[in-house]
Amino acid sequence: MHQPTRLQALSAFLKAARARLTPETAGLPAGLRRRTPGLRREEVAQLAGVSSTWYTWLEQGRDIHVSASVLDSVAAALRLTDDERKYIYALASDTGAGVAKLTADNPRLTPSLRKIIDELRYCPAIISDRRCQIVGWNAAAAYVFMDFEQIPEHERNMIKLLFTRREFQRLAVNWEQFAGGFLAMFRSYYGQYVDDEWYEHFLRGMMDDHPDFRRLWEQAQVSYAPEVLLEFRHAKARKMLFQLTSLQAHGGGDLRCSIYTPAPESNTEAKLKQFMDATS
Repeated sequence: MHQPTRLQALSAFLKAARARLTPETAGLPAGLRRRTPGLRREEVAQLAGVSSTWYTWLEQGRDIHVSASVLDSVAAALRLTDDERKYIYALASDTGAGVAKLTADNPRLTPSLRKIIDELRYCPAIISDRRCQIVGWNAAAAYVFMDFEQIPEHERNMIKLLFTRREFQRLAVNWEQFAGGFLAMFRSYYGQYVDDEWYEHFLRGMMDDHPDFRRLWEQAQVSYAPEVLLEFRHAKARKMLFQLTSLQAHGGGDLRCSIYTPAPESNTEAKLKQFMDATS
């Protein structure tokens, strides 16, 4: 088990969560001007009902005993969401040890999953594993996003493609929201499998190569199943609106199905039918 890595990840997240809170949102008086944004450590400790020294040690990533009840108090003080709570619980405990590595090096699509996404004819669907490696997609996804078949299999990582392929960067009207949703999901996996050295290697490479990745990653969003409305500007179909829904298919590779359903009060589905039927 890589306890230092786990504690460092917990430390970074707690700092980010503290920095995004204001005294007003935390129910504290604004007080004097602050040199840095967010609450002070002693203020979080006060809200959580713990000593300043203990909270400082926790945020510094020291190996100290953390009970569930005290972690609940810290989560409440930092106004964490349910998914963020799960994330810090995973990092603060040893429950992720022993399941860090994929049980299969190359998770494959089962025939049943393949049939399910193929039946979603006008709903782009992408299947990815816990490392966000794309293992399957349907025809609608190939039309809206890109033909993933043209990308070497080892390079089909959704996170990496978001930051390296212009097709994705041009597609989403709000690209940061689009990318941020995937990073929030990726962080949820990271919290569960932080002991897997692959994650640290991948994160270091992305931070070194892509400043935008570092900036968005440091915002420390967590979501196990983000549901967001996305606006795309497709080269042919132009404006399209999709509701993103994420479904988990439990198994050795923790496969996830990301489904982009055409927004009901838009003409997105009609456009997809028109253009896809014309090219079939």
